Amino acid sequence: MIPRITATARLMAVILFFSAFVAQAGVVIDGTRVVYPEGKREVSIPIRNNSSQPSLVQTWLDNGNPMAQPDQDDVPFVLSPPLLRLNPEKSQHLRLVYTQKPLPQDRESLFWLSVLDVPAKIETGVENGSRLDLAFRHRIKVFFRPQTLEGTAIEAHKKIVWELHRTDEGKWLVKASNQSAFHVNLVALVLKTPEGQSVSVTVDMLPPFSSQRFALANGSQLPSDEPVEITYVFLNDQGGEVLAHARIEKQR
Repeated sequence: MIPRITATARLMAVILFFSAFVAQAGVVIDGTRVVYPEGKREVSIPIRNNSSQPSLVQTWLDNGNPMAQPDQDDVPFVLSPPLLRLNPEKSQHLRLVYTQKPLPQDRESLFWLSVLDVPAKIETGVENGSRLDLAFRHRIKVFFRPQTLEGTAIEAHKKIVWELHRTDEGKWLVKASNQSAFHVNLVALVLKTPEGQSVSVTVDMLPPFSSQRFALANGSQLPSDEPVEITYVFLNDQGGEVLAHARIEKQR
């Protein structure tokens, strides 16, 4: 059983509006995502406390529900330690171990790591004790990557099939179909028409073997039926941004 702290402390931000406050996100995760290759004995996840005060840190994994509490989701990993004290300017490595519970072998699986930072209480000198306390929750993606997958994560974006579709109302949508076994985390996309018009599109992560439709910003119209060029940005395994280009035909 994972040790529990108070329900109030589990909130991403516990905000009490008073006259004096102390707020500092001291504990950070070194990295923006975790990749767990199948066959590896364990994966180490470094965290550190950059503040001048100790913090109580709680850690857990979930299946994608941001409201899931520790020990609530059945995930095929053991994460340790689940609860620890992290002193000022110190670091600690979390150990993530796969339990060998079967997971899909034809694609990546996605889980989420939460690290809750509850800073120590600091005496403010205010007579009535009024203060603002914040508990900070970091939440990052954890990808389980089977050994049998074809291709590589960095090349997965090349297997996206891009299409443009017009709705019954005459508006255009971008359809992105990920035909790879990897998650492709899109963070930006811009269309450039033959007339030189640039149109931004709000995008999101594409799970393996899935399709999503993204609306053009502000309901933008495309002035012609000619093919368009797109420039998009996705994230690599280290969380770095990678720029890529494609050309897509319009679909009626």
